[in-house]
Amino acid sequence: MNFILYDGRWREHLLPFTLTRPIGEIRVGITTIKEKWELLLDSQVSFLTQEYLQQKYPLVIKDDNVLIESSIIPTKELVTEILALNKGAALTSNGEVVAVRCKTVTVNDNPFEGNYKLVETGLKFLAIQYPWHIYKLNPEIIKQDFNRITAGRKSMPVPDGVFVSGDSGMLFIEEGANIKFSSINTEEGPVYIGKSARVMEGSKIRGPFALCDHATVKMGAKIYEGTTVGPWSKVGGEVSNSVIFGYSSKAHDGYLGNSVIGEWCNLGADTNTSNLKNTYEDIRVWSFTEQSFINTGEQFCGLLMADHSKSGINTMFNTGTVVGVFCNIYGAGYQRTLIPSFSWGGTHGFKLYNLNKLYKVAEAVMMRRGCVFDETEKDILAYLHRNTIVRK
Repeated sequence: MNFILYDGRWREHLLPFTLTRPIGEIRVGITTIKEKWELLLDSQVSFLTQEYLQQKYPLVIKDDNVLIESSIIPTKELVTEILALNKGAALTSNGEVVAVRCKTVTVNDNPFEGNYKLVETGLKFLAIQYPWHIYKLNPEIIKQDFNRITAGRKSMPVPDGVFVSGDSGMLFIEEGANIKFSSINTEEGPVYIGKSARVMEGSKIRGPFALCDHATVKMGAKIYEGTTVGPWSKVGGEVSNSVIFGYSSKAHDGYLGNSVIGEWCNLGADTNTSNLKNTYEDIRVWSFTEQSFINTGEQFCGLLMADHSKSGINTMFNTGTVVGVFCNIYGAGYQRTLIPSFSWGGTHGFKLYNLNKLYKVAEAVMMRRGCVFDETEKDILAYLHRNTIVRK
């Protein structure tokens, strides 16, 4: 069986994060959605996504294919039902397709539409369908990932000078991690410290929390429940219930709460996010499908920032702010709650980020982490740049 994660109808709802990646490359919990499926399926998966992304995320088609709705967070029980599908059958949940098993894959049409034999599942599972689901579901998904990743394995010992409150079995330290004179609380959930990750002295961490491989918690940081710091990222200051995908920095003082930060982002010193309205009303955010602001139904929602975007020192983001790809934001006062991709400016207005200039920035930033800014990356950004309109 050949497994494919299909970007179905939720792809548009998950913009701006899916501008530069398939849904399956979203990090939530400890790993990406793709990595969760690969672990449970014990098999590699590929992507059926937007045409301009397929070169970076190639599609593999064979004679026996299983297409899976990529917004779904897998469970062992769900995988068992998917593996039991006969050819020509579709697994559904409340009438919505979860997976189909087919011989051919219709790339340009909806592959979930067809003459399939429907099999309804009674299983419950989580799904990431809107950007705020990423941080909202993160505490529970950290717990799921922690149990799977650490099952049958032994943690590295807790270093001298590190105070652990709660169940010490809920702290797992991978090989090469370096933790100095910190306080770690596992009373509300597990804490996972990845390979070669660093927790500097004076840090205070409450689980559920995930610090991925080669990531860093800076000195004196205060990290609250439900936070994930992706690989090669750095965090300092105060962070609560937020997800940083990877290769991004919030290294200085300032508050980040109920937020999602993509890859290759940088929040300048004393950047702060508001995550609660003074009126305690539900927060509205920009919907790319509705082309208007919609009610999230959430009382807490901070900053939703896509890849390669950056803020200057003392930048202030209001509740429910959406920032597109490759924005450079600065200036006094609260920023707009919608900042389109490739916007350069701030409260005084924006202009379109020059394409050649952003190439140089991306190359320099990625080189610092040993990554190559190649022609494939250029093509993706160029495609998005051609289709972006910046509000003045």
